Amino acid sequence: MISLRYGVLLLMVLSVSCKKLDLVPRDKFTDATYWTSPEKAGTVLNTAYSQMFNTNYFFYNEGLSDNAYSGRGDQQGVTSIAAGLADASLARFREQWNGHYACIKTCNIFLENVDRVPGYDEAAKNNRKAEARFIRAFQYFQLYTLYGDVPLIEQDISVSEAKSISRTPRQQVVDFVLHELDDAAALLPVNTQYSADDRGRITKGAAMALKARALLYEGRWNEVLEITGAFINGTTYGSYGLFSNYEGLFLPQNEFNAEVILDLQFVPEVRTHGFFFDMAPLAVGARTNALAPTQELVDDYLMLNGKTIRENGSGYNEDNPYLNRDPRFTSTIVYNGYQWKKPDGTTRTIYTKPGSDPDAAKLDEYAPGGVSSPTGYYIRKYYDPNSVGNFNSGLNLMLIRYGDIILMHAEAKNETGKLPEEDWNRTIRALRSRAGFTDPGALSYNASLSQEQLRDVIRRERRAELAMEGLRYFDILRWGIAENVLNGWAHGAQFGEPTIDNGYIRANERSFDANKHYHWPVPRDERNLNPNLSQNSGW
Repeated sequence: MISLRYGVLLLMVLSVSCKKLDLVPRDKFTDATYWTSPEKAGTVLNTAYSQMFNTNYFFYNEGLSDNAYSGRGDQQGVTSIAAGLADASLARFREQWNGHYACIKTCNIFLENVDRVPGYDEAAKNNRKAEARFIRAFQYFQLYTLYGDVPLIEQDISVSEAKSISRTPRQQVVDFVLHELDDAAALLPVNTQYSADDRGRITKGAAMALKARALLYEGRWNEVLEITGAFINGTTYGSYGLFSNYEGLFLPQNEFNAEVILDLQFVPEVRTHGFFFDMAPLAVGARTNALAPTQELVDDYLMLNGKTIRENGSGYNEDNPYLNRDPRFTSTIVYNGYQWKKPDGTTRTIYTKPGSDPDAAKLDEYAPGGVSSPTGYYIRKYYDPNSVGNFNSGLNLMLIRYGDIILMHAEAKNETGKLPEEDWNRTIRALRSRAGFTDPGALSYNASLSQEQLRDVIRRERRAELAMEGLRYFDILRWGIAENVLNGWAHGAQFGEPTIDNGYIRANERSFDANKHYHWPVPRDERNLNPNLSQNSGW
């Protein structure tokens, strides 16, 4: 239930006495005694930061899309959702809904009480309020993106109110988010104004970047361009730019570089994540495979000459399919014959093709029903060479980065007309140059391409640049192409029965009903508690 989903910390902080109402217990924190210092207020805000995004969704959301398949159990519900088998009782629908409202409650409590703290420097307090408003807006952005109409709660509410509240029209929630982000940005410092001790705090740039993403999802192209243009042309929102090396962007020694706008903070051996234990090749120490890239993603990576694998003159060879491909491919996906870089500077060859591994264990060879990858591919992006036992890593995970900003700019520019050469050079060419393309065919602007053809180029570029960063599913939804790309078989490498789909593994059959699946259902448990919550069409 909306009003009851909050952490142990807040239960302790905000518990109330059962004694007379005019008595304040001296042996525990209560609402009357807690808000006595900036440090205590900061603890509540830190709770909101910790609730801001569920790290389990960061990678596994790729399994909702055509980029990856989760083939071991139903990780975060993505297998059920992708197969069209989920109903309103699915745990993922409930947990995501409750997680967002838990964070919103934390933010509301902070915002309603922080002004009671004595001696709080006004400027610092306003910054913290802006951070809380950003976090709350981020929750609502995620909620309406998935569920459509959702209850808009701007203050802490009682249990009885939570049982009777109704859903707010989606557009009203969108307007609230955009307004909150504007107000937050007006108070927040830019990234260069934070000290090293405050790295990771929300900035003016983060607020405006999230606003750009929200506007992008609404198709409000000119407003997107106002924001992305300011990022590209100046320092109004902070100092940002592309990191020099694509592979290095995802390595721990390069955290907090100029490309990072908003990330999830981790600390080695203190606050870690261990996703790669179930995503890396088994030959380098992984346990099993729970998330595997698809052949559909692999096929979308360009050749070094800038052509797609199906274009005449591309040079693509189905018998040697990984040669001369977009350099981002090797930085993201592990394939048969891949040279896995080890922390000691040596490499380990990964064998995924059946019968290819000279080692008797044959850990990573594709085997139906085994624990190796069900597609013949593994993930490399975000591998942390400094991770300790079971791939426990303190590597931060980027939620918004400058590379996404310039992709937004390219898309919005093309949707308002045809992407001109000047903007091509500042966006697509810049990304490809950073990736390692050198062939003029990949870098040069092709004036003969139509707006529709450039749309395809930009979307493919977005997929390659942001693969395994949790955004593909939402791009598919906002483009309205889900019924085209999320129906039918998700495939793996050409290790299957030759007479079926030309030998490409049939990994998982997907089903997407355009009449219902563009929005998730309001969780059944929430509607049982609150009959005023209506349900989305088809659910």
